[in-house]
Amino acid sequence: MRFKLNLHMAVTCALAALLVSPVLAQTAPELPAPSPQARVEQRVGLTDFAISYSSPGVKGRKIWGELVPFDELWRTGANRATTLEASGDFTFGGVKVAAGKYAVLSIPGKSEWTVILNSQADLPGTRGYDEAKNVASVKLQPTSSPARERMTFIFSNTTDDATRLDLEWADLRLSIPMGVDTAPQVEAKISDALDNAWRPHFASARWLLDNDGDLDRALGYIKTSESIKATWWNTWVKAQILAKQGDKAAAVAAATKAQELGKSDAIYTEFFADQVAKSVASWQ
Repeated sequence: MRFKLNLHMAVTCALAALLVSPVLAQTAPELPAPSPQARVEQRVGLTDFAISYSSPGVKGRKIWGELVPFDELWRTGANRATTLEASGDFTFGGVKVAAGKYAVLSIPGKSEWTVILNSQADLPGTRGYDEAKNVASVKLQPTSSPARERMTFIFSNTTDDATRLDLEWADLRLSIPMGVDTAPQVEAKISDALDNAWRPHFASARWLLDNDGDLDRALGYIKTSESIKATWWNTWVKAQILAKQGDKAAAVAAATKAQELGKSDAIYTEFFADQVAKSVASWQ
């Protein structure tokens, strides 16, 4: 009797070991997910949007009002809450929203939906939802659409300033207007590019200076850089080129100007001020 009992225990332990064995787990076949993960991306002007969600299927079921109850908070997909990520500030249904990643929640109704962006982007569905962390809540009317088996998000009617985020599933479409203020972003980038247009000529001149290149060519580059925007960087390189060419008086004048331009720059005062001062003293 004891032998039979021990044998039974041994078989049970062996089966349990097989069930948790990493080798067995690794040989399990990869199977289609009931609600596969999906991600859709869209650039609008200079702003990048991405929506990530799990896509459930109809599978012969009645969706609206049954599988997805009316007037109850929904994760707007399967598994974890759907998320929307934006690289810049935008509007969601007319509400201003800061750049970032948000959970997309909704309350479907028979004739009107409430769609919510919540700052808890890692919500595991609707559990742990905190209304105080909503950043946008908009009411929208759904419309009918051709039958669609799997729930899908689509960016549509995209321009430089706007797009529509469409949710389609079964026989319903919900279209959420989104916008970005592209013109000021472009102006800022233009200003930044022009403000830094001195750098390519400065970098080229400094390379020629540091690598025993053509000093006349280097001086031409640095003068072009200065004409775009005089900084202590390009003025100091100009001083070094002039000194290397033997024009010490002009080098001192350029270095003195660099000292004046660099007074309010922490990089200059901490790392270059002593070097420039010593050079000026040696050239005089």
